[in-house]
Amino acid sequence: MNSAARNNVARRMYELVEPIGLLPYTADEPNETMFALGFTDYWDTYFAGRAAPLGQAGPEVVDALFYNFAPGEVARHIPKVWRTTTPEAAIAARRQGCANALRRILADRIAEPAFARTTELLLKAATSAPCEGRPMYAALRALPLPDDVAIRFFHAGSLLREHRGDGHIVALMSEGIGRTEAHVLAALDMDMPAEKFGRIHHLPAAQLAAVIDGLRDRGLIGDDGWLSEQGRAVKQRIEALTDELAAKPYAGLAAGELDELIAALEPVAKVLIAAQD
Repeated sequence: MNSAARNNVARRMYELVEPIGLLPYTADEPNETMFALGFTDYWDTYFAGRAAPLGQAGPEVVDALFYNFAPGEVARHIPKVWRTTTPEAAIAARRQGCANALRRILADRIAEPAFARTTELLLKAATSAPCEGRPMYAALRALPLPDDVAIRFFHAGSLLREHRGDGHIVALMSEGIGRTEAHVLAALDMDMPAEKFGRIHHLPAAQLAAVIDGLRDRGLIGDDGWLSEQGRAVKQRIEALTDELAAKPYAGLAAGELDELIAALEPVAKVLIAAQD
């Protein structure tokens, strides 16, 4: 398979796997199981759930690995969350909440042999890539594999999402794009003003303006406030490299298995996406 074909596979699998990886942030059940641990703030559950595989890593480490939070945001939650629960309890609660969501959304499909087969193919891909240079992926890979089919399905999706995320950070850094700058580029690429983008709209106006001005000074944003031709080229290179770096897990599947997995995930992804509305 040539480079373009590998990138196409990685992009298609991203479209199919992302709805699985987003379950902690789009379904009610993971919030319920995390809040049952004693949390009262959504962002506490986010950081506890996602950072838990790292153990009680300090805010500097989590900030570096997550990459995409403004300075100081991680430290408002890490290590505070570990006064409420433990990493082990957070992992179990997040997994159970996502399994509950899958059982609600996919209903009887979960018990079908075809779903178990899809789960095993997804897990085969998700556990076949090297861990070197992939800290978030490696942390998840170090966890014991769950037995429950719904949790296994979610775990496989999470592995692939964090594997791709690790590579995306490499792609951003290769283009010299900082964490807040990445959100500005993403917003403008979607024809959305950066000030409206969910991950950065809360930042102080002066702070966000400074980031935008910096991108403008580098020629990535035009005088009209939108992406310049150079800015769009940078964004395209980032996405292409992210796809290239995300392709490795799918090389672990035979051609027939990959085709089978894509065909099986397509209807599941549609149902999961519809449930987000």
